[in-house]
Amino acid sequence: MTAGLPDPAGFPDCPVCAYRITGTARLCSDCAGRTLQPVAEPHCPVCSQTVAPGRPCGNRVCALSEAERGFSRVDAVAMYSGALRDKIHKLKYEGRAGWALIFGRLLVGWMESHPEAMHGVDHVVGNPTHTGRQPLQHIEAIMDAAYTEDVTRVFPLSPPGAHRLVKHAETPRSANRTLDEKRVAAVAHAAALTWTGDTGDIKGATILLVDDVFTSGSQLQHVARRLRARGAVDVRGLVLARVPWSG
Repeated sequence: MTAGLPDPAGFPDCPVCAYRITGTARLCSDCAGRTLQPVAEPHCPVCSQTVAPGRPCGNRVCALSEAERGFSRVDAVAMYSGALRDKIHKLKYEGRAGWALIFGRLLVGWMESHPEAMHGVDHVVGNPTHTGRQPLQHIEAIMDAAYTEDVTRVFPLSPPGAHRLVKHAETPRSANRTLDEKRVAAVAHAAALTWTGDTGDIKGATILLVDDVFTSGSQLQHVARRLRARGAVDVRGLVLARVPWSG
């Protein structure tokens, strides 16, 4: 830390941290990494789920070909547990918008720490929520915060309010549903999305698709396939949290 200044407060005490305003995204990401549950080693190279040495991943989406799956891989900042799970819930369902700012920092900090994963990415876009979602569009809020935190404009994030993927229609939610229900909801979700950029922007592009939580991967699968059908050559995923797979 800088001489004479206190250590960061540590996640989830970010709101009272001395670096809440002046700290860099990399500093916040490194600090949070000391308290978040990391993605374990070894893990599935496709969905980041913990796997036993020499054993295949139990997530059926990982057994699909990349053309069927849509995305090439999904990385996670951390596992969906403890304080991270609680704060995502507070943003998503209680509208605690301050956590969007912190999550935006964590995402940008992860991007800065993993240049190999960002190599060749043409667009970083959020997996959108319905434009009328209440209490707020949490993914859009996180992506707006990430753009603000990328002060040197290293990453191809869209400015606040100028999201490349938009969801104008509400569709069934997939949380706390069976796998079959999740698939049905995922198909409906992907069908409701619109690419707002120029048609040429997506053709031949590598897209990093950002979401808050990854469980089965069904929703990212169908969104990625839709993007591939529009001309994207590669779709990668980045999520704040990976739910331990038990299927």
